[in-house]
Amino acid sequence: MNGRAGLALIVAAALAGGCATKGQVRFLEMEVRTMRVETARRDSIRAAALAAVLTLQQRIMDSVIAGRDALRNLELKVSTDITEIHRQLLQVQELTGQSQRRLTDLKGQLDRRDEQNAAAGLNRPPATPGDSTGTAAPPPASPSVSADQMYQGARGNLLRGAVGTARRGFQELLRVYPTSELAADATLGIGESFVVEAPDSAVAYYARVVAQYPKSLKASTALFRLGRLEETRSNSAAARTYYDRLLKEYPGSQEAEVARERLKNLRP
Repeated sequence: MNGRAGLALIVAAALAGGCATKGQVRFLEMEVRTMRVETARRDSIRAAALAAVLTLQQRIMDSVIAGRDALRNLELKVSTDITEIHRQLLQVQELTGQSQRRLTDLKGQLDRRDEQNAAAGLNRPPATPGDSTGTAAPPPASPSVSADQMYQGARGNLLRGAVGTARRGFQELLRVYPTSELAADATLGIGESFVVEAPDSAVAYYARVVAQYPKSLKASTALFRLGRLEETRSNSAAARTYYDRLLKEYPGSQEAEVARERLKNLRP
């Protein structure tokens, strides 16, 4: 209790006892007035503080609502952007597929053109000088193209994707030069030309390399190709058999180390 409150109580007690003077009464009135003013001032301060708290609370609520709205707008924008990205990816995939089909068609046209040109070159009989009748001259006693030239030509066609033309080139080499040191290479090339369109035929020609040319460097290559081909067909047992045979019969070949690594990765 402060001094003013105590004094007011004393004056009030004096008044109650009937012995208060006029001066004491005026003093009491002034004290009461002062207390009212002080109480009003304190109430005003409390009201101002409460208003400030309420204003701050409203600002916080407004900020929360604004942040929530901004987050919702951001989520909507991100969702829209993701949808647009997916749409663009689909367009890119569609365009890529169209380009791939066009490339495939173009490659097929080039392949057929190469085959037609090769067939025309093989079937066109040489004309005898001075012979206006166009009667074909007898074939030469020996071929004018070497085995190496025939192999390089067929190999080039294979690398360009003209598998049909390449296959006929390899077969022609085997027909003209059956005992050439490139015979194993040509047989392997025929197998390579069948890998995509006829894997079983590829297996047959790879096996022929191993059987007919076991001392050739291409024998180990053929065994490795057989293993890889069987891996692509998910035939782990057959692939393991070819790799094991390669390591057993050609341990010093270039393919042996790679075959050893492939065996580690094969499923049992």
